[in-house]
Amino acid sequence: MNAPWKPAGSAVRDPFVAYVCDDATADALRPVVTSMGWTADKVHKGGLRSGIQTLSVSASPQILFVDLAESGDPLTDINALAEVCEPGTVVIATGQINDVRLYRNLIASGIHDYLLKPLNPDMLRDAFAQAQAMFHAPKVVDHAAERPHCSVAVVGARGGVGASTIASSLAWLLAEQDKRSTALLDLDVHFGTGALALDLEPGRGLTDAIENPSRIDGLFIERAMVKASEKLSVLSAETPINAPLVTDGSAFCQLQEEMRASFECTVIDLPRGMLVQYPQLMADVQAVVIVTELTLAAARDTIRLLSWMKTHAPQALVHVVANRITAAGQPEINRKDLESSIEHRIDHAVPFDPKLACLAAKLGKPMAEAGRGGKTVAPLIDLMNMVVGAVAAGGDDKMPRPGSLVGRLGELKGLLAKRMPKAKAK
Repeated sequence: MNAPWKPAGSAVRDPFVAYVCDDATADALRPVVTSMGWTADKVHKGGLRSGIQTLSVSASPQILFVDLAESGDPLTDINALAEVCEPGTVVIATGQINDVRLYRNLIASGIHDYLLKPLNPDMLRDAFAQAQAMFHAPKVVDHAAERPHCSVAVVGARGGVGASTIASSLAWLLAEQDKRSTALLDLDVHFGTGALALDLEPGRGLTDAIENPSRIDGLFIERAMVKASEKLSVLSAETPINAPLVTDGSAFCQLQEEMRASFECTVIDLPRGMLVQYPQLMADVQAVVIVTELTLAAARDTIRLLSWMKTHAPQALVHVVANRITAAGQPEINRKDLESSIEHRIDHAVPFDPKLACLAAKLGKPMAEAGRGGKTVAPLIDLMNMVVGAVAAGGDDKMPRPGSLVGRLGELKGLLAKRMPKAKAK
């Protein structure tokens, strides 16, 4: 359930509370409750709505029994109950609707069991015994999860530089080669390609999170994430373009927090416009990959992004990736001049391979998977190793201190002037 945990009250939580709709259900419950060692006075009339009102101002019990007989929309009411129940509460529901789809949806919403009326003592004893076992079951410790969480944001210096391609490949490499449970969070809610790159339907998880941030918890993450493989899951969206993004950014921060608890790595495909609107997204990011290209416009915006990161994400390790490097033709700005102007080395240069890009798109696979062993993928593997190694080391590699932003933009103007053809004398 979703309500905030209240540590001070956890030790005095009632072992059992029930909210039922009718006398028959109450009469069936009381003798079984007494035989379990609980207090029969905890069986209350009023049904689910009474339970929601009471639990909104009091601690949740260990085991909660609710009656859905008077509920017009059981799923909506159960979701409302989830907002007031603390984590760890085991919920058993009962009702009169015999529908397997309803049962599955209720289980997916987080309840432990759904019992069909009329109730009998054996049915109730079995359900309560299982609920007790679940509540008191020891938590399994996953020692692999003791590795430090790796949170990476991938930002494109310009539109079309291939940041989403880098993000999907980096997530795939972390999951398949480094064997870490990885979440790919695509925050371009209108035009994101995170799911498309992996040949998946994006689902409504990200849209639901934006519309109702209070529902975001571990169970929500489990249901909303779309699995690409055993180790890789994606949260993306294709929100209608006539539906503007209305959020204060809290949903994105909560998603990041829950993903840190559920996965070993999080790769965030972060549109640069989101940095302006929601700078808080970078508060807990450990590494930033700025994807750029060998153009003057990209160099200018890389300078601005590096300066922004220094102010808003000083804890992050910054890696600059020059993407789509081609051997043919003369680029607007060469690698040496780019590094000089941005005052940061190009950590990785990814060659441009149009055949591989086309193949990956046709297969519905990230480039790292479609081009295994190729020269285009080798820099991406190096990037993955560098990011994981730096995070594991605790962030010893610091971003070089950038110089004057005005001065570096002035250098760019000088480079541009050198490349402009001289006017012919008349």
